[in-house]
Amino acid sequence: MGLLFVPSPLQLTDKLMEGLICSRIIPIRAYGNQGNTPLFPRHTSSRRRVFYGPIKMMGPSTSPNSKVGSVKPLTASSSSRFDNTLPSREVLDIWQKADAVCFDVDSTVCVDEGIDELAEFCGAGKSVAEWTARAMGGSVPFEEALAARLSLFKPSLSQVQDFLEKRPPRLSPGIKELVQKLKESGKTVYLISGGFRQMINPVASILGVPTENIFANQLLFKTSGEFAGFDANEPTSRSGGKPTAVELLRKAHGYKIVVMIGDGATDLEAQKPGCADLFICYGGVQLREAVSVKAGWLVFNFKDLINSLE
Repeated sequence: MGLLFVPSPLQLTDKLMEGLICSRIIPIRAYGNQGNTPLFPRHTSSRRRVFYGPIKMMGPSTSPNSKVGSVKPLTASSSSRFDNTLPSREVLDIWQKADAVCFDVDSTVCVDEGIDELAEFCGAGKSVAEWTARAMGGSVPFEEALAARLSLFKPSLSQVQDFLEKRPPRLSPGIKELVQKLKESGKTVYLISGGFRQMINPVASILGVPTENIFANQLLFKTSGEFAGFDANEPTSRSGGKPTAVELLRKAHGYKIVVMIGDGATDLEAQKPGCADLFICYGGVQLREAVSVKAGWLVFNFKDLINSLE
């Protein structure tokens, strides 16, 4: 008669641990760009701050005058909150047939808010960033927020020039390819921003957008180079400025279909009769839920827009 082997509790525990160690664990991939690394601190010497989050490992810059920024990917749980991440047939038709496409610049074409970066460079980053968040969320009139932010640090001409030399534009991943694809498709590209021409002109140069296709604000300086305010005659210097800019270019060129792409409340404003026919919210840098839920299409990667044109 053979002996029946009954493992001891300790042997059962060992077997269980062995099974757990040897079992294959399948990772769940979050929605986002390829090349994400695990969470670890990223030190940015120019800002003297430490950021925690998934970091996109970037290759060499595509332009000697620009840097491609890294964008924190949206997690799968976050994207599931929205039902406009896939375009309807009507939205896709408008996008594909558009005569002109207008882009916001800060947190859309570029990965940061230009005025926040300039303020930080001048030593007033935190207080200015708080005003920017309020303005982009739509809680205060844009002109009030713009004047308040500038009054906090009053940049001189020499500071702006120094900033432009030391902080080249950081473009969002895929924006150069998207602009090129739009041009190849016969669409005219515009930059419509509440930022400043002094900082947007280098971005336009990199993207091949002519200066006459820029609507933006203008910093003013005294002959001594001291800060003298901003040009209040620019349409983008106030609330409702972006729809006004879209309406102006639409009438000037006779465009039948115009699309606005951006991340903030001022971009959403452009979607009204006689202005933009469609607002596409880009949430790859800043996801403002109050804005994104009202968009005709919410995207987190410009590749989605590129692929939909092919």
